[in-house]
Amino acid sequence: MKIFFITPLLIFIWSNSVMAQVSDERIVEVVIEVRGIEVERGGNIIVMLFGKDGFPKKHDKALFTQTKMATKNLMTFRFELDMEEIAVKILHDENEDGKVTKNWTGIYPKEGLGFSNDQQVRLTGPPKYNYSKLSKEHFRHGLNISIKYP
Repeated sequence: MKIFFITPLLIFIWSNSVMAQVSDERIVEVVIEVRGIEVERGGNIIVMLFGKDGFPKKHDKALFTQTKMATKNLMTFRFELDMEEIAVKILHDENEDGKVTKNWTGIYPKEGLGFSNDQQVRLTGPPKYNYSKLSKEHFRHGLNISIKYP
């Protein structure tokens, strides 16, 4: 009688460990190196990872966010992702308000920004998701993104 109870229990434990191994293969560690940080400006570096929804303006819709004090010209951020594509926005949040501060025009950013695929803010507006998105095959090997300052 004990053998019949132990056998299903072992099968259950084995199947759960196999399922955990399969799901772990989908998770990728993404290393993002942020370059060109002007440390003398102070503040924080915020790295945001988006799906299509909210990119790049709605920070509260970022799927993953990390914030670190701007202490070096090159800083590294690590994320564990189970996604097929993402777009990245980096903000040098000098005044630490969590938003992109605009210059005197009220249109152009006053703080440094960086985007995946080296996209930039233009006269036509902020970068579009379709031009900024990266596939898993691209971001799984790490990313280098430079901050551009006005």
